[in-house]
Amino acid sequence: MKSCSESYKAAGVDITAGYKAVELMKSHIARTMTSGVVSDIGGFGGLFELDMTGIERPVLVSGTDGVGTKLKMAFLMDKHDTVGIDCVAMCVNDIICCGARPLFFLDYIACGKNVPEKIAQIVAGVAEGCVQSGCALVGGETAEMPGFYPEDEYDLAGFSAGVVDRSKILDKNTVTEGDVIIALPSSGVHSNGFSLVRKVFNIGSEDKSYELALTAPCAELGGKSIAETLLTPTKIYVKPMLALFDEITVKAVSHITGGGFYENIPRSLPKGYSAKIAKSSIKVLPIFDLIAKTGNIPERDMFNTYNMGVGMSVVVAKEDADKALEVLRANGEDAYVIGEVVAGDEGVIIE
Repeated sequence: MKSCSESYKAAGVDITAGYKAVELMKSHIARTMTSGVVSDIGGFGGLFELDMTGIERPVLVSGTDGVGTKLKMAFLMDKHDTVGIDCVAMCVNDIICCGARPLFFLDYIACGKNVPEKIAQIVAGVAEGCVQSGCALVGGETAEMPGFYPEDEYDLAGFSAGVVDRSKILDKNTVTEGDVIIALPSSGVHSNGFSLVRKVFNIGSEDKSYELALTAPCAELGGKSIAETLLTPTKIYVKPMLALFDEITVKAVSHITGGGFYENIPRSLPKGYSAKIAKSSIKVLPIFDLIAKTGNIPERDMFNTYNMGVGMSVVVAKEDADKALEVLRANGEDAYVIGEVVAGDEGVIIE
């Protein structure tokens, strides 16, 4: 007998909608299957067999994150097939900073009302993020929570695990004065600083005129709308970075997320060293200029909140810089040098 509860449905939770959502998402999940997956969707846990080939001392690396208030943009635009990419990116981009290869991912969706087609769209994005990062979507959870979330809203978070040989864990203590800092461009705002974005553009205010302003073509953004630009998914750097690890010794990597340059880059440097960044070298994306101008936000605050067009920074020895740029560019990254490591405890110097 198929599970069904009219009483639970009357309370706002339709478990049959959950079954339909699972059926709709199966084709998306299938795209992510890798050789390590040994379980099907629907069990109590996702099983993954670790391939130990070439790994002497395996170390598991984990990461978890959500999409944050960027989801408000998805609600506004009724577009739900890209935020899953953001969710995966925020986890796997952190894992790669340790030198690890992501293995699998799990998602968690909490919603006010389970609309199977919408849930399937969200998972389609998660699956695309997994494909881009080479990891498998081995499980997840969809929780229908009426009265806790509005019917048309949801939250999205995820968890990922990766593996690295202990001898290959990136060691920031090898960083020294004269090392080169390379930038990997971002695709936009990514998934951080959206509370400030929403304040700048009055998103969510009682005056609904902001919706028209957000969806209209914007000359400063090359004809794209502000909303479309803000919804651009977070870039996933896993595959180009794994290729780089195979070719040269990478000393440190920083994922530029919340806190921007000033909080994230110092995390990849040992005590006694700072990052000297040439401001003129940074390829700032137009969306950041628009945010700063519209919100009258000081430059220091912009660099302390957003990635400003640099989604990831990589530290290598000076003699390896040209090779690093060559490898990254061969793997689709328009990488470029933005600075160098200097002695001192300033953290980040942008000038």
